[in-house]
Amino acid sequence: MTAMTDLRLARAPLASFFAMGILWGSFAADLPDIKTTLGVDETRLGALLLMTPLAALIAMALSGRIARGLGTLALPLSTLAMALAFMVPGQVPIWYLFPLAMLFCGASTGAVDVLMNARIAALEAGGRSLMTLAHAAYSFGYAGGALGTGALRTLGLGPGGVLLTMGGVAALVALLCFEGQRIEGLTKGARVRLGLVPLIGGGIVLIAFLTENAAEYWSALHIEQTLGGSPAFGSAAPALLALTMGIARIAGHGLADRVGAGRLLTLGAGISACGAMIIATAPGAPVAYLGFVVMGLGSSVIAPTAFTLVGRLSPPQDRARAIQAATMLGYSGYFVGPPGLGLIAGTFGLRAAFVAAAMALCLTWVLVWTLARVRR
Repeated sequence: MTAMTDLRLARAPLASFFAMGILWGSFAADLPDIKTTLGVDETRLGALLLMTPLAALIAMALSGRIARGLGTLALPLSTLAMALAFMVPGQVPIWYLFPLAMLFCGASTGAVDVLMNARIAALEAGGRSLMTLAHAAYSFGYAGGALGTGALRTLGLGPGGVLLTMGGVAALVALLCFEGQRIEGLTKGARVRLGLVPLIGGGIVLIAFLTENAAEYWSALHIEQTLGGSPAFGSAAPALLALTMGIARIAGHGLADRVGAGRLLTLGAGISACGAMIIATAPGAPVAYLGFVVMGLGSSVIAPTAFTLVGRLSPPQDRARAIQAATMLGYSGYFVGPPGLGLIAGTFGLRAAFVAAAMALCLTWVLVWTLARVRR
């Protein structure tokens, strides 16, 4: 089968990945202006973002009911709701109302994340590797959202106008999610034990999300505040990271089948850690951009390869729930990411936050070694 066949086969979940990328790319690139509007520092901003993963985890736990209740409309309606939710934070200039706005973003993102990953895992059951392609769609959407936001910021638009515009773009993409297919297997069965595979795989996803979160959330601030770059240069940082990850994921489509998933995870984590250290020690924006490229190359394979492993190592009847469990655990990285790295950045500076990200990436090696020895 060709790449075009893969695109047609997975069109609906790929559109969800792409829409989510647009929204988070726009949000990350606009974060310096959001921070200024709210009048908070990095530590408090990280605390204000804590409501987002909390709402996401609750929605993930309810994703089975959402899939059952909405049937074939679960994925498109959840994606559309996510696009509308991201229009809200830009309209809230008061810091104590901001977490409530982010609650809607987190809840809709959590539901969509489980639904689209479960749908991809079901399609992969036919023998085709699609998870890396799906995460590439997210990366390209993220890059497009960040670049579009940079252009809008250069034109003088504030967070309200930027997020409203980019939310509208994502809503149009959501129209591609209609495919008339139900997402099965998320309903909790009686006394089903999923074993250690989703736990360990979810731990790898947690590290991937935590470190991607560090680069995505704090990259624009690092370029603009630590290294003295302009808003356009700041918005280009998350876009460069995401674009690198997207290209690497397309180039490495099916790479896990050729070199081995465990080896690919180990190599990717090491490369990403090196990139984080380059960012942390960069004397100026050009070197930091190099770090984002290196980090993007390494990070591009971690989460999708971990999800693929969880799907392949789980029995068919448990696959969707195993993906759900790994996704929920992975999203715990967003609990640690915004407040934890925000606290480090507020206390020791943004350079220290990227050092912490590099250290976390090294833990992937331990989890990969453990996963290789797990037997259900």
